[in-house]
Amino acid sequence: MAASISGVAEDSTAVAPGIFNLPKGPNAQKILLALAAAVVVAVMAGVWIWGQQPEYKVLFANFSDRDGGSIVAALEQMNVPYKLSEGGGVILVPAAQVHDIRLKLATQGLPKSGNVGFELMENQKLGVSQFLEQVNFQRALEGELARSVESLSAVQAARVHLALPKSSVFVREQQKPTASILLNLHPGRTLDPQQVSAIVHLVASSVPDLPTGNVTVVDQNGNLLSDTSKNAANAGLDASQLKYVQQVQQDIVKRIESILKPIVGASNVRAEATADVDFSRTEQAAELYKPNQTGEGAIRSSAISESQTPNGSGNANGIPGALTNQPPAPSTAPINAPANAAATSGASAPGSATTSATTTPVATHKDATINYEVDKTIRYTQQAMGGIRRLNVAVVVNYKTTKDAAGKLTSKALTEAEKTQITDLVKEAMGYNKDRGDSLNVVNSPFADAQGEDLGDVPVWKNPEYIGLAKEIGRYLLIAAVLAYLFFAYLRPLLKKFNKGFHKVTALPGEKIEGEEMDDADVQISADGTASAATLTDGRVRTYLHNLEHAKQLAKQDPKIVANVVKGWVNGNE
Repeated sequence: MAASISGVAEDSTAVAPGIFNLPKGPNAQKILLALAAAVVVAVMAGVWIWGQQPEYKVLFANFSDRDGGSIVAALEQMNVPYKLSEGGGVILVPAAQVHDIRLKLATQGLPKSGNVGFELMENQKLGVSQFLEQVNFQRALEGELARSVESLSAVQAARVHLALPKSSVFVREQQKPTASILLNLHPGRTLDPQQVSAIVHLVASSVPDLPTGNVTVVDQNGNLLSDTSKNAANAGLDASQLKYVQQVQQDIVKRIESILKPIVGASNVRAEATADVDFSRTEQAAELYKPNQTGEGAIRSSAISESQTPNGSGNANGIPGALTNQPPAPSTAPINAPANAAATSGASAPGSATTSATTTPVATHKDATINYEVDKTIRYTQQAMGGIRRLNVAVVVNYKTTKDAAGKLTSKALTEAEKTQITDLVKEAMGYNKDRGDSLNVVNSPFADAQGEDLGDVPVWKNPEYIGLAKEIGRYLLIAAVLAYLFFAYLRPLLKKFNKGFHKVTALPGEKIEGEEMDDADVQISADGTASAATLTDGRVRTYLHNLEHAKQLAKQDPKIVANVVKGWVNGNE
């Protein structure tokens, strides 16, 4: 009885496990399985491409249409992927190539920002009028100044308008030029008064005869940044003075916490300080005079002059007149003189009268000038600014944590001796001065953070760096999970079913296929006495090459059986 090796037998009950109910017929099953496998593979490829899609960041924004077209053309020429957002006002490129592309575009002069400089003067045409030359020069000067202002880190874009009056030969008719600057600052950026003053002096120094008072600076919000009023400028502190005050306060707080941390712990003390700093500058000049410290002064210089003038009878003295010209009367003794006086004088009286009558009177004049040394003190005092007028310090200390007999942590307030000790330490650290009016307040209170954690530390789940890293890791894990689910739930069963449909082998009775022996139920006896083997389908069947090798070996061992099979095929086709 000849046995025939049949081709691919029809399986009328083939059903794809869990996905599709395939119709009868091997060709329809193969087509549907192939389509299902292609769909799953396409979905997996889409998920993988989405996961590998780079992150886009801003390359340029707020550019003119002409610059935008030039930038897009340059990106297409460099084969760089890009996206347009916000109505074409922003160009996005892969984040890893942002800086590289900016450098490459800068070599091409992109973006030009719409400002033209002195390169405008290079293309002058023949026959241009003087007015057009003046206009082009003014445009070029405005463009160069705008580029210089845009080089500042806080300035995103700038426009400069110059008003240059015509020169006149008459001094009274001469006018000073003026300038207006419009700044477009980066989001979240501001300019301090020193930077604004630098911009004003930059523009004023670039234009001849332009005073700084004629330069106006305005930001994109319409705020006047350049205020020419000196009173307004002196009303408040500038940035450097505010920074100095903050440094003084931070230094005081740092010294207080540094001296208390070893005693109460790093997280158990908080301090704040307010410093009243005097930024006024005082200059004083004094010239003081005071008497000598000793009772008698020192003589610096002395001058004495004395004169004597004789007053004789021959000289006319007194008021001019008749009485003055008469000679003086002779002197006589008084009539009522005492007797003893007359007796005592005796004969000498006449002699005495004669002597007094002959004595000549003398007029004496004396002048004396004495100069004494006087103390003189000249004092010149200049007080530097930045002195501290007053300090106000507040310190909060946490309760003291101790362990009881059971080993449990308990908190209790500090004793008065401990608070006094802490107060004295703080006074020494801050430089407490009672005469200056300093104030200090030390409070002992339990902190809300019972665990003693540092309130200044940011938790890991709130750190922006870790949040970004977690998002990136979660993205890749999600992609891997989706791909694994699609592969094991859909693609792998489809591949198994597809493999079973293509690898259907036949065997003879008693032959072993991969270690398994066919039973009698797998053999069918035809009417002509030939035996045909039933088709076996298994996920681990042999490949087509193995079947071909088996057929070759069978033809070599028993050529008659192969000839009968071929003969049966021929008769069947007929």
